Amino acid sequence: MKLLRFSVGTSPARLGKLVGEDVVDLSVVAQSAGNSMRRLIEQFEVLRPAIESAAGDIHPLASVTLHTPIDDPQKFLAIGMNYQAHADEAAAAGVPVPKSQLWFNKQVSCITGPFSDVDIPRVSEKVDYEAEMGFVIGKKCRNVAEADALSVVAGYLVANDVTARDWQFRSPTYTLGKSFDTHGPIGPWLTTTDEVPDPHALEMTLSVNGEERQRSSTGDMIYNINAQIAYLSTVMTLYPGDVIITGTPSGVGIASNRFLQPGDVVRVEISQLGFIENRFIEGK
Repeated sequence: MKLLRFSVGTSPARLGKLVGEDVVDLSVVAQSAGNSMRRLIEQFEVLRPAIESAAGDIHPLASVTLHTPIDDPQKFLAIGMNYQAHADEAAAAGVPVPKSQLWFNKQVSCITGPFSDVDIPRVSEKVDYEAEMGFVIGKKCRNVAEADALSVVAGYLVANDVTARDWQFRSPTYTLGKSFDTHGPIGPWLTTTDEVPDPHALEMTLSVNGEERQRSSTGDMIYNINAQIAYLSTVMTLYPGDVIITGTPSGVGIASNRFLQPGDVVRVEISQLGFIENRFIEGK
């Protein structure tokens, strides 16, 4: 299934599922979740039969506004330099290459919609893009074995790890440079695991104003999703709704000194998961 949050006109966001080119409203069958995808994920095993058979109000996809699939996760975690070609270009730019998994957090307040405008803050001159596949945790878990790791995943989505590079490198941690408001567009929906037989065999592309800048396969990760979950869950409990993004391939703007400008449109597309597309605007 493709689960999403949407609105019609000026109505509040609500939960839905995509069926072909139509959005089916899940408000009635998932009342206990309200408009929270996190709460829907927490109750998913109980609600799944009703969600699968739901035939409530139907809206053409083209007539609705898609919101970020999940706007209230406890965590938004990201792994750095997880594609070898990107690690190589980072090293060429003077960024040390880690010898183990490099994790940082994006503050959840940076999350925005799959087609929302993204700010270029006035205090940054080096705003960059990073195409990434994300996954969302479906079960509370700790100390997960690699072999069992995919069993705790609820689904997958498309992400752009927007980064203010000048702020990223001002401190030993990446958090500030990764967490400006609107710098976490994700979506367009959450594709459940049953629709993605192999998350490590997806094609990923990113374009700026129609010019392709990044192209890779999720199979090129240095540390796959199984290894990521095992590593993180050694340290912390993961909760339903936690968003984790899995690294970007080569071709980021810092490698060629080509940073985003107001008016640029960035599209990230991943096979089987859809695409997000955001216009970058002059921010505060």
